[in-house]
Amino acid sequence: MGYIPEDALANLRKYAYKGVDKSLLSKHVLNPFWTWLVTLWPKWVAPNTITLSGLIMVLINFATLIYFDPDYLAERGGAPGPPHWVYFTWAAGLFIYQSFDAIDGKQARRTGMAGPLGEMFDHGCDAINTTLEVILAGRALNLGRSWWTVASQIASLANFYLTTWEEYHTGQLFLGVFSGPVEGILLIVGIYVVTGFAGPTFWDTPALTFLRLDKVDIITKYIPNKGLNEAVMALGAVVLAFNIITSYYNVYKAKVDAGQGPFRPLLHLLPFPISAALQIFWLSSPSFSRSFIVNSPLFMPFLCAWGLQFAHQVGRMILAHVTKQPFPWFDVMWLWSLAGAIDANLLRLIGRQPLIQHSPENVKIFIHLTLAVSLLSYTTFCAQVINEITNYLGIACFTVRKKDETGAWRRAASVDKITTNKKA
Repeated sequence: MGYIPEDALANLRKYAYKGVDKSLLSKHVLNPFWTWLVTLWPKWVAPNTITLSGLIMVLINFATLIYFDPDYLAERGGAPGPPHWVYFTWAAGLFIYQSFDAIDGKQARRTGMAGPLGEMFDHGCDAINTTLEVILAGRALNLGRSWWTVASQIASLANFYLTTWEEYHTGQLFLGVFSGPVEGILLIVGIYVVTGFAGPTFWDTPALTFLRLDKVDIITKYIPNKGLNEAVMALGAVVLAFNIITSYYNVYKAKVDAGQGPFRPLLHLLPFPISAALQIFWLSSPSFSRSFIVNSPLFMPFLCAWGLQFAHQVGRMILAHVTKQPFPWFDVMWLWSLAGAIDANLLRLIGRQPLIQHSPENVKIFIHLTLAVSLLSYTTFCAQVINEITNYLGIACFTVRKKDETGAWRRAASVDKITTNKKA
């Protein structure tokens, strides 16, 4: 069975991208740069090729982390870390990713390849990048294996889920004055640059001490003098709260304008806290020692598996958006995570040792198996959806071509020239 029912395939031809970007930085600084950058790409290069090229840059960044710090340790107590120059490459790779992610839509309009496949492919790469940047930024901020990194994962995924949920209910992608794809990414680029110069331990500096406010009694009385890295986490919480309010306001307004109930969409937020709660329950299992996974080299594979499951979850949501299908309430990978979480917590639940994860070696095997199953589930989803969309629309994923009425392939730019001009 496919992911797109027969009666929903026709909606692929009705899809048209709609977006709003209120970022002043994007409008006055970045967009002129992106408009120039896209002209450097030949028109025979497919938009999805540009998107994938950007993700490859992030994957290279992640590969350097695995090479230099496979155990994902914070630099405390003499623990070695990546050379400082590596953080500059992370900054460059992420900036390239952002640039390529911004121009793939422009390339789609230049080549006449704008459509639902590009929307799906773009969101899929963004979903993967979200978790990878959580891991990389956690290392740059010297958080490493910690619940702060878990909190960062939850906040980042929640922001992405909110954006996708908002697009599903409003029909357009809304980027506010401070958004993850623009200001959020540039903030992380800045963190990488600072770490490259000062090292990860710089972020352990107490924030009030750094700002020379630690002698001001009225401030120290109400604000704890925590590290700069924890202050960054607090800023992320504020941004998340702002985005929750903004996203719901946009959904509320869209539903009221359409004469529909504005409160039912709130129920569609439930899948995210359910899936996140499963991961937290698993991570907090008391087996061997409290938070065994968080404090072991298994932490990074666990986060990667979590990120892949999340990418599958939001991928199905954006697919429902472009094909006008009902909201996807359930994800089959929840069952796997639930089984893993219950097994790891049997001692807490019924007072007996886990059936599967009863030794450190078994936990290691099961976490890596979870990563493999999550990867297989997501890649299968991507391959099948790409196959269904390209077959129905008669297009190619990584080349600028389209089938005509006879089934022959030809350049897509001439086929969609009029449509592209109207969309532009």
